[in-house]
Order: sequence, then C-alpha cells, then structure tokens
Amino acid sequence: MRPKTSGSKLPPRMIARKRKRAGGKTYILYMYNGRDEKGNRKEISLGTDLDAAKRKWAELDCSPVPVDATMMSSIFDRYIRDILPKKAASTQRENMLCFTHLRPVFDLAPIEAIKPAAIASYRDARSAPVRANREIALLSHVFNMAREWGITNAENPCKGVRKNKERPRDYYAEEDVWDAVYAIGVPELQEAMDLAYLTGQRPADVLAMAERQIRNDELHVRQGKTKHVLRIRLSVGDTRTKLGNLVDRLMAKAVRPMSGELLCTEAGVPLSPKMIRDRFEDARAAAATKAEESHQRDLAKRIRNFQFRDIRPKAASEIESLEDASKLLGHTSQQITKQVYRRAGEVVKPTK
Repeated sequence: MRPKTSGSKLPPRMIARKRKRAGGKTYILYMYNGRDEKGNRKEISLGTDLDAAKRKWAELDCSPVPVDATMMSSIFDRYIRDILPKKAASTQRENMLCFTHLRPVFDLAPIEAIKPAAIASYRDARSAPVRANREIALLSHVFNMAREWGITNAENPCKGVRKNKERPRDYYAEEDVWDAVYAIGVPELQEAMDLAYLTGQRPADVLAMAERQIRNDELHVRQGKTKHVLRIRLSVGDTRTKLGNLVDRLMAKAVRPMSGELLCTEAGVPLSPKMIRDRFEDARAAAATKAEESHQRDLAKRIRNFQFRDIRPKAASEIESLEDASKLLGHTSQQITKQVYRRAGEVVKPTK
C-alpha cells in the first residue's frame, strides 16, 4: 500500500476531510476509504469524533479498535464533552471535582483492564470516604455510558463494589437555637427561614419561589433536584394557613423584584444563595456570641452547628404525620423521610 501523504497518524484507509459549515466555520470529517459491492471506491462517513470514528473504522476494516480509543482518558473527555453539559450547574461543578481525583488514577488505563478489585483499591486509598463514594458513583456512570457508546461490552466493574459507610447528618435545630438566630436575623433572613420551614423545601427551591408559581390558592413547586411537582395549599377550607399569610405579606411589599421572586431585600433585589448564606452566617455568629456572653456554652455550640439546610429536616421532624411530612418534602418513599429527615426523636412516656 502506498504510504499516506496526509493524516499519517490515522489508521490505514481512514481519511480526514476538511469541511466548511454554512456559517464559515471549518471542521474535520473522518471518512473510510472503502469499496462498494461492485468493487468501486467509496468513501464512508465515520463522523467528526476521532475516537468514535476509529471504532467505526475498526468495524468496517475488521481490525481491532485502536488502543487510544479505549483508554479511559478518551472516555472521560467524551463524557465531559457530551454528558456533563446536560447536568445542572452545581452537579457539573461536583463532577469536575470528582474527575480531579479520578483522572490521575484511571486516565492511562484501558477500559477493559479495569476490574472490581481496582475500584475497591481506589476506595480504600482515598482519605475522604464519603467523597470516594461520590467519585465511584460518577465512575460507574462513565462506564455505563461507555457501554452505550459501544466502546466496551464488559460488565461495569463498579457494580457490586462495597461503598464506604455514610452517616446521615442528624442535627436538629431545637426551638432555642431557632429563636436565637431568628431574633438577630435581618428581615429578609427571617422571611427566608419562615418560607423554608413552612414549605419544607430545599434552599435553592425556596429562593426560586415567585409570584408566577401561585395559582388557584396554591404554591406550585417543581423541585430542582428531583423535578417532583408539588401544590402546597395556602388555605385549608376557609382558614388561611401560616404559609398563606406569609405569602400575602411578601406579595404586599411596597418594593418587589420585577421578576416576581417572593424573597428579596428591602430594595427589591432577589435573594441569591450567597446573600442568604452571608446573612445566615452573620446572624448565627452573633447569636452564638450572645449565648457565650450569657454563659450558655451548650446553646452557643448548638447554634454554631446550625445550617440553613437544617430547616428542611426541622420541618419534617415537626409534622406529626410521617405521611404528611413525606409528601411535603416530595419523597417517593416514607423511609427516606423517616431515616434521614425525622431528627427530633420520638416522644415516649416514662415507665411510671
């Protein structure tokens, strides 16, 4: 066969063609220099992705897939390019953090060479057990996508590998802690705490609540994490709920955001995650200092452990019915509500 004059790093009979889009931008289209059923020369499109093109070339040429197309570095790159952008911004940041630990270990390994023992060794070598679980979960999804892409037919090596034990957060914000932080908080923080408590939703969903979500005397919530849709009543019969009264007060503010968010500053600026975090941390620090000055060290310690996200489990803990709590939080299983979010402990009678 005559040596290639272009694309010398490509497999035999693979050609790289430059093409121009309607907007003027150029791209590379890979072709297979083959023959039709009559023996005439025919170029077959292999696509624009080099690794995918090499795998398709291998099928047409009846040759083994080039090693570089089955290396984890190439698979990670494709996952980051094709899958990661479809995830929420916060999930993208979390995944990229996981990749900073996964890639130095697995980048140079062929996908077929990774076995469950290698995954277990990675788990045991990580100094952060909970982070290791998140990284292995992401690696498992990468393997599943590789199977869908036809890169490998091997079983996912993460399957069946034991995860590190995780202890769910069990902090419960009791009334004295709540009152201490609430009393010092600025008005918009108090409103955010009330809205989070009365709806039982995640902080991001609370900050996103807006006038457009109020219809038919209900607050409509589409949870950002699960996409679960809830309709929280603002009145029960002829009685206005505390949530209904709070929404009425927020809607009656003299200055409100043009975009309609319920939570805003006195100047009408919608609260952002950073704004609510800064206000909460300031109130928490001031409340803890005040408790220490009153020689209430235990209260000060519990105040410092209080986080805004603890308001959701506080709401779940203080609803008497487990079924009602589970529905408000949008859980598909009451077991999740009971094990993770009901933190107050069951009230029982003494022996005598």
